[in-house]
Amino acid sequence: MNKRMSRRNFLVVSGGTLVSLAAFGCGGTGGVQQPEGEGSEEAEGRTRVVFWTAFAEKNGEALQKLVDDFNASQEDIFIENQFQGTYEETAQKLATALAAQQIPDMAVLSEVTWNRFFLDDTLEPLTSYFSGGDPDPEDYVESLIGEGTREGEIWWVPFARSTPLFYYNRDMFAQAGLPDRGPETWEELREWGRDLVSLSGNPKAHAFTNAARYNAWYFHGNVWQWGGNYSDENFNALIGEAPAVEAGEFARRLIHEDELAYMADDQTLDFANGLAATTMESTGALGGITSSSQFEVGTAMLPEQREFGCPTGGAGLGILAAAPDERKQAAFEFIKFAARPENVAFWSTATGYMPVTKSAQESSEMQSYFQENPNFKVAVDQLPNTQPQDTARTIIPNGDTTIGTGLERIFVSNEPAEAVFGEVAQQLETDAQDVKEQAAGRL
Repeated sequence: MNKRMSRRNFLVVSGGTLVSLAAFGCGGTGGVQQPEGEGSEEAEGRTRVVFWTAFAEKNGEALQKLVDDFNASQEDIFIENQFQGTYEETAQKLATALAAQQIPDMAVLSEVTWNRFFLDDTLEPLTSYFSGGDPDPEDYVESLIGEGTREGEIWWVPFARSTPLFYYNRDMFAQAGLPDRGPETWEELREWGRDLVSLSGNPKAHAFTNAARYNAWYFHGNVWQWGGNYSDENFNALIGEAPAVEAGEFARRLIHEDELAYMADDQTLDFANGLAATTMESTGALGGITSSSQFEVGTAMLPEQREFGCPTGGAGLGILAAAPDERKQAAFEFIKFAARPENVAFWSTATGYMPVTKSAQESSEMQSYFQENPNFKVAVDQLPNTQPQDTARTIIPNGDTTIGTGLERIFVSNEPAEAVFGEVAQQLETDAQDVKEQAAGRL
């Protein structure tokens, strides 16, 4: 594999940590070792694949069951699930492990972090692994498998994928005399807001969220809905232009002039406790919100304004290029197993993530689940209308934080969107210089 390294070759991970990978060879084992594990007797005599993951609690239990089922389905390969923390913590540990040449064979990587490993040529191209037709790449939802495809190769396979979803309190909507549906536009939500904030307990009509909870991801849809973008494919920052500014100004006025919205520290908790009548959250939060709310929860596609806009999110699976060939092939066997319709359906219904294959969506298990859980069906219906995120958030170093802290200035400090987004655009342009050369012609 040809190295395409910039003169400042490094991988940037969350929190501003810089880990140099310039000396790390791509594609060869070169003394690379697996991280140590607990050492299960079940792994003896089998090809051991170390799998770094980022799922805890309920989702972590579901993944472990999937891993256990795979290990029990055959006797040649043993997948060892090693939890590493959040998406960002997993990426940071992986970057450090690459530099130390002590790496897992496969890892869960978010929609933001995987691009950085791709650009540093540390991921294995997977198209040839699909050549047998099991799984069939065309069975994956086009928009999702397309996100992990670069230079005609599949590098990142859809797994735990999600989108923002609009949540509303059906009881509050009924009390306010509003239709039992989400607002078709943000302006319609603004019109409904007066009735909602007049209800007992004086809830707010809508809860935005903060940078720590990925407000830049949720607001990405807002910017598209006003006809704007964070950036283009050539890393030119567009967030300071009129459409994005209008989206930011609408949010500022909704909070500070109309007094119908606010920035929550945890919009999920506030919505479930009745402090806000509506919010945006991940599809993956649906189960938790439904179980913790003392009211009927409704879901809807994101509101439009000038047009529809909704980003994809979540995580996929990548195999490390420097792992030995035997372990790379073994890791892909787990990807094949996870792509079976019954396993996609299990993972989706257990966690709330999207069913990433068409065969799973059409399966009897998922069809029954859709009938029993119409709120989840809304998320699946919205999926074909989603789109990958702009380079400002997925590629530019610290782009998520730069945009997110700018949004906080608008949401909390009532700063005009034009001034804030102008500064954000300048910072994005500056930070983009570090990856422009490395990414040229590769995205």
